[in-house]
Amino acid sequence: MSTHFRVTYATLSADNEELHAAYESGLRLARSWLGATVPAYIDGQPRDGGKLFTVTSPGDLSLTLCQVHSSTADDVEDAVRAAARAARRWARTPWPERVAVLRAAADLISERSNELAALMSLEVGKNRLEALGDVEEAADLIRYYCQQVTDHDGFTAPMGTLNPREKNTSVLRPYGVWAVISPFNFPMALAAGPAGAALVAGNTVILKPSPQGSFTAAKLYECFRDAGLPAGVFQFLPGGDEAGAALVAHPGVNGLTFTGSYAVGMSIYRQFAGPYPKPLVCEMGGKNPAIVSGRADLDMAAAGVARSAFGLSGQKCSACSRAYVQRDVLADFTAKLAERAGALAVGDPTSRDAYLGPVIDAAAVARFERAVAHARAHGEVVAGGTVLRGVGALPDGYYLAPTVVTGLPADDWIFRDELFVPLVAVAPYDTLDEALRLANDTDLGLTAGFFSADPAEVAEFLEEIEAGVVYVNRPAGATTGAWPGVQPFGGWKGSGGAGKAGGGLYYVQQYLREQSRTVVS
Repeated sequence: MSTHFRVTYATLSADNEELHAAYESGLRLARSWLGATVPAYIDGQPRDGGKLFTVTSPGDLSLTLCQVHSSTADDVEDAVRAAARAARRWARTPWPERVAVLRAAADLISERSNELAALMSLEVGKNRLEALGDVEEAADLIRYYCQQVTDHDGFTAPMGTLNPREKNTSVLRPYGVWAVISPFNFPMALAAGPAGAALVAGNTVILKPSPQGSFTAAKLYECFRDAGLPAGVFQFLPGGDEAGAALVAHPGVNGLTFTGSYAVGMSIYRQFAGPYPKPLVCEMGGKNPAIVSGRADLDMAAAGVARSAFGLSGQKCSACSRAYVQRDVLADFTAKLAERAGALAVGDPTSRDAYLGPVIDAAAVARFERAVAHARAHGEVVAGGTVLRGVGALPDGYYLAPTVVTGLPADDWIFRDELFVPLVAVAPYDTLDEALRLANDTDLGLTAGFFSADPAEVAEFLEEIEAGVVYVNRPAGATTGAWPGVQPFGGWKGSGGAGKAGGGLYYVQQYLREQSRTVVS
């Protein structure tokens, strides 16, 4: 068993010699896996008939991580059939037995956290502490959902009666086959969380990860398998858009969870229903604002915005990408934020000191370059603004400097488009009403932050902001850092279609449907 340290997003400053020694031990093990060929897994068996694609490290393009077999149309068909065959048996497995298997899987994830985090750093560019947090969040999401099922006695509840001879019960029952399409940026947590909820609820699962994230997702599959999850209950289908589209279109998929872009999520939302509605849980990104009052602690606000804007190089759906600052303190705040951005270390994400690793691919670099060029032409770049590929001792990867821009009009496209790069735009406001109007002027509504020492302003913000996850005076992250059972994570408006947040009190129930039972004796 590997040495394990609990790291959450609110405690990412956790920094001790044992933690780093354990991570480095995990890195050595993860590097020993490189060069592997990753198959699909259907009914517990590897499938290697699909075309191979190569996964390289965005932090070092010379480093090949693995070859992955894309799932074929036959693989998708066979996976749905295998999941359907297993569904009845798994649904009839008593919920305490399902909980026991899922808790064992969570424990394996925690035990393997160092090597899983190190692989994640190599595959998607997360620094070591954020990667450890992602892995531990995956385990904690599963544990939290298991506890929800336990606390609610498997979601079976007695109801009232109309005559003494009848017994009435409300039972939540699984749908059957549930597909999970997961993103690159949280390749453990946003695969394990939905999969764990679906599984503990009694559904069988088909996981289709982002291609960049396939290796980490395959290791997650191994954790479920090694914990004793029966063959057929969990299928692993790596591949690109074709595999995902086939799952969305398949009539045998009874429910689906998607995490990704607004455009793709809305396309799935419109397509997924068959001859009758089917449950769909979508998390579709954010364009997340922070509001900084003239009554704020500006050092706290700068720390919170920097952490949210530049963690994972801005590639979080919860990243802070726009800040509205009361005009009287705009210059001071912007200077403090620019200073923090300039002090952040950019480097190989597996190195101890790196805060920003690479962005995921060349397309992200191109979005960054377009935004920076626009900001230089129409406003001011006050920190960063440079592509760091080939600079100094950095490996040949997709490295970008953390960037702060200002001087753009509040209706500029940089304040509207989700960029997924380490760039935050700052604009002034005069009244809190104006700031709230600007913050809410978006189709998205995932997270938002506020900094003020005035209780009346805080109350106004909480009442009026249109976002599913909000933080006030939080230096650990102005708009980022949710944790299972602590801050439920889900979006409003175009950021989420379910209205029930991951890691929260009502999430598991989305994977179940109610049956009312009346038995007369």
